Amino acid sequence: MPLQQTVLTTLQALERELHNYQSRHSQARLEELLHPAFHEFGWSGAAYNREQILARLPAEADPLNIHAQNFCLHELSDSIYVLAYQSAHVAADGKLVRHSNRSSIWQLTESGWQMRFHHGSACPPFEML
Repeated sequence: MPLQQTVLTTLQALERELHNYQSRHSQARLEELLHPAFHEFGWSGAAYNREQILARLPAEADPLNIHAQNFCLHELSDSIYVLAYQSAHVAADGKLVRHSNRSSIWQLTESGWQMRFHHGSACPPFEML
C-alpha cells in the first residue's frame, strides 16, 4: 500500500476513534491523541485549547452518533498532514443534522500520531454516502 494511502487509512481511523463515545470519555486516550499544543475552532465558532477539550469531552452526557465521509489527505511535511472531511450528527430518526466541513492537522510524534489542530465549519446539508 502506498505511504499516502497508509497515512490516510491510519488518520481516518484515529479521527473516527475521536467520534467514538468510549474514546471521548477516556482521559488517557484523549491525552494520547491530542498534542500538548492542540487547539480547535468548533462548529459553533468557539475556540478551545487542549485543557478545555480534555475537560469537555468526558463530560458529554449522551453518546453522539457521528457520520463522516469524503476523507481526503494533504501532506504538509513527512510527519504533518491535514485530514479534511464532511461530518454530521445522526439523529434518532436516522436523519443527518449539524452538517459540517472538518479539517484536522495530525503530526507524527515519538508517541505516535497526535492531533495538533481541529476545525469545524457549518456547511449545507449533504446526503450520506
